[in-house]
Amino acid sequence: QLQLVESGGGLVQPGGSLRLSCAASGFTVDSYTVAWFRQAPGKEREGLWVINPNGGTNYANSVEGRFTISRDNAKNMVYLQMKILRPEFAADYCCAARKHPDDSLKARLYDRWGQGTRVTVSS
Repeated sequence: QLQLVESGGGLVQPGGSLRLSCAASGFTVDSYTVAWFRQAPGKEREGLWVINPNGGTNYANSVEGRFTISRDNAKNMVYLQMKILRPEFAADYCCAARKHPDDSLKARLYDRWGQGTRVTVSS
């Protein structure tokens, strides 16, 4: 059974850093397109970073220079490194996967989702 489990969320001060992890089971992360999304209360889900099976990546302009995606094939994990966090980045962060190899950040195209991990940015 294909499963995604996120971890690494929590409380961080403004300007701080956090690394989120997405553990995959039932498939290998280097054979699927895996993306990170976030959703803040009252807002639409937003695609942040995506990595496809070939290692190609794409990201949203809103996180340029702050967030980076990476993948560890041996551990079957995908990470989202976040830095210089701001209060408005507080949200539920989820990873998602789809078999089709591309670099789309459109949530509706993803058919496998994790439960999410909550990030709070506050002093």
